[in-house]
Amino acid sequence: MNSVTVSWDEARQWREQMRSEGKSVVFTNGCFDILHAGHVELLELARNFGDALILGLNSDASVRRLKGENRPVVPEADRARVMGALKAVDRVTLFEQDTPFELIETLRPDVLVKGGDWKPEDVVGKDVVEAHGGRVEIVPLVAGRSTTNVIAEVVKRYCQS
Repeated sequence: MNSVTVSWDEARQWREQMRSEGKSVVFTNGCFDILHAGHVELLELARNFGDALILGLNSDASVRRLKGENRPVVPEADRARVMGALKAVDRVTLFEQDTPFELIETLRPDVLVKGGDWKPEDVVGKDVVEAHGGRVEIVPLVAGRSTTNVIAEVVKRYCQS
């Protein structure tokens, strides 16, 4: 892992430091199994909503429960390393749960960002963020860009006789 990949406790301490400096912290989360342009667009847009961005990254076990036994393709340590290297991402923290609710409760970000496939009222942690004076932002998806599509294209090109 890299220096921007931190434990929940380190993430909370960093969040408190940002708050003490009067800075706003944005949070988003996901599996980010195979990085693609849609992911980068989401992260860049999310980062623009505040002074710093923390990414909650689903652990391998969490991804398997959500996406199936063949996922993730890329192990969590590698995903964390790649995500932490992106300019838009200030901190990465892993979570084992199926949703980031507990992590959001721990961090209490100022802004919670999700992609356009989410309705604001369905965003996990919305109530926690809003109860602390924060807000939820939904950013548009990049059409045709998804990990599922990338995997399907690889299978189509290289795995069929």
